[in-house]
Amino acid sequence: FDGALLHIGSAMKSVGEVMAIGRSFEEALEKAVRMSSDIVESVTDNNFNNKKDLKKFLNIATPKRIFAIAENMKKGMSVENIYNITGIDPWFLYKVQNIINIEKKFLKNKILNRETLLVLKQNGFSDKKIGSLCEKTELEIRGLRISLGVKPFVFNIDTLAGEVPAKTNYLYLTYHGAHHDVSALGKNAIMVLGSGPYHIGSSVEFDWSCVHTALALSRHKKQSIIINCNPETVSTDYDMSDRLYFENLSFETVADIFEFENAGGLIISVGGQRPNNLAKQLSIADFNILGTKAKDIDRAEDRNLFSALLDKLGILQPKWQSFTSMKEAKKFTEAEGFPVLVRPSYVLSGSAMRVCYNKKQLSDFIDKAAVMSPSHPVTISKYIENAKEIEFDAVAQKGELIIYGISEHVENAGVHSGDATIVYPTQRVHSSTEFQLREISKKIAKELSITGPFNIQFLVKDNRPFVIEVNLRASRTFPFLSKAMDANFPEIAVDSFFGKARPHNFRYPKNVIVKSPQFSFSRLLGADPVLRVEMSSTGEAACFGRDYDEALLKSILSTNKFDFKNRNVLLSLGGELNKAKFLEAANILLSLGYTIFATDTTAQFLEKQNVKCTVVRKAYQESPNALDIILGKKVSFVVNLSKVETAVQNKNEEAGRIVTDGFRIRRAAVDCQIPLFTDLHLARAFIKSLARYPVGNLEIKSYREYLENI
Repeated sequence: FDGALLHIGSAMKSVGEVMAIGRSFEEALEKAVRMSSDIVESVTDNNFNNKKDLKKFLNIATPKRIFAIAENMKKGMSVENIYNITGIDPWFLYKVQNIINIEKKFLKNKILNRETLLVLKQNGFSDKKIGSLCEKTELEIRGLRISLGVKPFVFNIDTLAGEVPAKTNYLYLTYHGAHHDVSALGKNAIMVLGSGPYHIGSSVEFDWSCVHTALALSRHKKQSIIINCNPETVSTDYDMSDRLYFENLSFETVADIFEFENAGGLIISVGGQRPNNLAKQLSIADFNILGTKAKDIDRAEDRNLFSALLDKLGILQPKWQSFTSMKEAKKFTEAEGFPVLVRPSYVLSGSAMRVCYNKKQLSDFIDKAAVMSPSHPVTISKYIENAKEIEFDAVAQKGELIIYGISEHVENAGVHSGDATIVYPTQRVHSSTEFQLREISKKIAKELSITGPFNIQFLVKDNRPFVIEVNLRASRTFPFLSKAMDANFPEIAVDSFFGKARPHNFRYPKNVIVKSPQFSFSRLLGADPVLRVEMSSTGEAACFGRDYDEALLKSILSTNKFDFKNRNVLLSLGGELNKAKFLEAANILLSLGYTIFATDTTAQFLEKQNVKCTVVRKAYQESPNALDIILGKKVSFVVNLSKVETAVQNKNEEAGRIVTDGFRIRRAAVDCQIPLFTDLHLARAFIKSLARYPVGNLEIKSYREYLENI
């Protein structure tokens, strides 16, 4: 999160966790490091830019501290010195030192015999890490390791403290062994790859799909094997599958388990992007992937191949290009104009992508957050403003649609799908547009020979759909649509894997369901709580209603704490267009008996339109100001519509102040746990729903009662 303090302490900040099991601390620690990030292989991986950073991250507790400890040990710092700085028990520090010593010894001679490989593997080194130390590929190390008979053993997790033999289906891999605790299940078993640790972008939605996929396999007389490493999930309850491996979702681990079990197939399309990324490697290794072929997954994932596919099918897409130099990027923006969406292929700061509104923002983002080089191109696409974003979730079988659901973002495009408020069925989409979306999706499904789940993200402007991307996997909206439509999408996907899915008869629902995001900004001091193209939410809530207004109101109330006895609201509306578009909502607030507090230019606009309001000074001005109103908890909610980009783009001399003022208002609202709206469309929709449905008049029904009307 931009601006968030990295320190960890007594206030919880994490959104997920991993659990690694080994027969030595070193083995378990190295596993855990790999589980928590698929771009880090070991505690010895160094991503510190300079000595100053190295010292900083050793002295303060952050997620990077373990790597700072290892790097300082590599540079000769003693365990005693590190203990004096960190206070970490020396027992743990000596274990990290042991990993460092083993790596140094291997680097000195680089002898790859059975004895050396066994020591490395027993201390948690992955094939990829060993390869990087001796300039060999992961597959070369794997081939050598197997030829020398260095393979992991499968052990039961002892749930009975060693008092009596534990016969569980709860398993892990270790190189500290001489026998397997179980025998292979064989070709009747199907492996399901889980989603790994919860993090921003991957949460319980994917675990829901994994669990329902595993349960559905039994309907086809198949045994299920789940691989996952997240102790919080339902999929890691060992009564959810025939076998559970508490292991990492890497090629090495999946391949080792698949070969041991001699399984009949792999399902990689229900655990999110992490397992989906393994498609190519697993296919090359000739493992049987159920569903869409790996080559077709690659055609959807590779931007060049996918763009060519859309052109071939005559499907619109935003203009884009990949660049290896800033000069080329600027030429594109001169031709197409701003704003543009920037997607680095290799990221430094953790920022995945950004909308840039001018040359300075473009160069600043690339300089600070990304690497631009021939091996790491940056993709820049034209950002279509004021467009609707639509989710098309479906299951296909041999290229034919079996079931689909079309849901709509309440916010305009530019908000990540994981942060957007989503409504089903669509409310502002023409039937002719839905027809186009369906026809485009049929074309793509046929061209990619899709079998199983998939998701297409559309932009729609002036009734013209543009395809942003296609994900040949279950999406985060699968559980939402499954509940909304009373149709279990993962179950239907499993049917499609075995060629037994039957087309679903679509029925237009009589009720509406809305999904709202849950944020944790209050725990992330310094982070700016504004919605962007990068995902920020850590949870969600969905509610049914008689109509859109009731469902939306219920959903927002589920994710926020409102004090409806407080009939005051603070408005700070950046940009003339935002002010004009919010006018109707402001009048509704007055009709509901709210007192409007407004910052200076917002107040001036409202007064000109005969909307009564109380003027408050901006956050950076003297007291009493907007911050005093928020900190005193004098308002029920805050509407802050930022127009930072326009201010910067126009080189307005107040740009810095505008940024600071908006941030201070947003941050204060979050810190005081006052509901905050930063999107025009969502704020207006919420206020209209308040007018339609007084909170005491909201209808409460059981889930089954709502489904009776579907």
